[in-house]
Amino acid sequence: MHFYLDPGGKLTGRIRVPGDKSMSHRSIMLGSIAEGRTTVSGFLEGEDALATLASFRDMGVQITDPDAGELTIDGVGLRGLEPPKQVMDVGNSGTSIRLMMGLLAGQSFDSVLTGDQSLLRRPMARVITPLSQMGALISSHEGCPPLEIQGGRALTGIHYDLPVASAQVKSSVLLAGLFASGRTSLTEPAPTRDHTERMLTGFGYGVACDNGVISLEGGGKLTGADIDIPADISSAAFFMVGASIAPGSDLTLEHVGINPTRDGVITILRAMGADIQIHNERQVGGEPVADLRIRHAPLTGIDIPIEAVPLAIDELPAVLIAAACADGVTVLRGAEELRVKESDRIASMAEGLSQLGIENRVQPDGIEVVGGEMTGGVITTHHDHRIAMSFAMAALRASDRIKVSDCAHVATSFPGFAALAVQTGLRLEAAEE
Repeated sequence: MHFYLDPGGKLTGRIRVPGDKSMSHRSIMLGSIAEGRTTVSGFLEGEDALATLASFRDMGVQITDPDAGELTIDGVGLRGLEPPKQVMDVGNSGTSIRLMMGLLAGQSFDSVLTGDQSLLRRPMARVITPLSQMGALISSHEGCPPLEIQGGRALTGIHYDLPVASAQVKSSVLLAGLFASGRTSLTEPAPTRDHTERMLTGFGYGVACDNGVISLEGGGKLTGADIDIPADISSAAFFMVGASIAPGSDLTLEHVGINPTRDGVITILRAMGADIQIHNERQVGGEPVADLRIRHAPLTGIDIPIEAVPLAIDELPAVLIAAACADGVTVLRGAEELRVKESDRIASMAEGLSQLGIENRVQPDGIEVVGGEMTGGVITTHHDHRIAMSFAMAALRASDRIKVSDCAHVATSFPGFAALAVQTGLRLEAAEE
C-alpha cells in the first residue's frame, strides 16, 4: 500500500480521529484481570490494539467483538488467566509486548511473546532489567523478541529509578507489581504519560504519586469499570500540523484527550506560533478531553523545550514536518527514545526530509531542521506508521508530487487515515502495487 499525494490544498471541517491507542491497550489488559464486567467505548480498532485483545482472548478472557468502538470484557481476576494455547504474536505493537511482559511475569504459567519483523528488532533489555530484579525470568534473543517468560516465579516489589523516561517501562513494572509481594515504586527522570496510573485508579486499585515517586502495593484487586476512551492526541497531531502549515486551513478536532502527560505537541506547536484553540474542556472517565480548533499560522523555528520532549515523544515526527515549514532552525534534543521506535525515527525523518530538499543535521539524541521549500519525492517509511502519516501532511506545502511507500502499517494505529485525510482536504490517493 502506497500513498500518492498531489501538492497543495488545505484542511477544513470537523472530524474525530480514532480512540487513544495507549488507553485501548490498557483497557483490555486491566479489564481482563479485573473482577466483573468492564465496558469500553471509543476503543481503537487498529491492528496493535486488536493484537492485545486477541492475546487476552487466547488466555481465556471473554471479550466481545468491537462494534463502533464499543466492547465488553468479562474479567477473570488477578490470578484467573489461563495458559495461552500458542505463542502470542502481537504484530507491530511495542506497547503490547512491553506491558504484557510485566503482567505475564506474575503468572503461574509459561508464555512466549513474539511479533513482526520490525518488533523482532526492538530492544527489550530495559524492561527485562527491572523485571529480573523483581524475580522474573525472561529469555530473549540478544535482548530482542521472541521473549520466553517463565511462570510460577515469586515476584518481590522493588524501587526502580528509571534511567530513561519511558511510560512503557514504567507501566510494565507497575503491572508486575500487582503480582509482587510488598511495595513496588519508581521514579522518573521526567514525567511520562500516566494512563496506567489513572486507569488502575479507575479500576479501584490504589496508586500513590508522591514527590515524583509512583508506587503501589501488590496483592490487591481490580473491579470492573466503564471506560470511555477519548480520541488519540497522537493521531490528532498529524492534522494539527497539517492545518498549521497549510494556508487557508481551519480544522476542528473533536473529543481529543489532552492529558497533561501527553499534551507536549500542543505546547511545542504553540511555541512555534501555531494557532491552536482549546474549546469545551471536560473530564471523561478521569481523563481531560477537549475540542481543538487549528487555523493556519506562520511558524518559526525554535529550540524545542527539553521538558516537552517526553510529553510528545510519539508526535515528534509530525512536529518535524512543521519544522520543515517554519522560518529558521528547529532544534530537537533529548529524544534518544525515537531511536528505538518502530523505526529509528530520527534517521527515518532525516532521510525523508532530505528527499524533499530540507536541510537537516542529525545528532545522537535529536536533529536540527532548517525550514525551507519542500520539493516532491519518494519517501521510504521503513514500515513505520508515524513516518508515513507525517510525510503525507508534508504534501500540503510541497511543490511537487510525493509518494509515500509502504503505508500498510498505518492501520496499526489509525485505520481509516487516508479516507479521513481526503475528507478534510488532503490530496491523497492510496493504491496497492
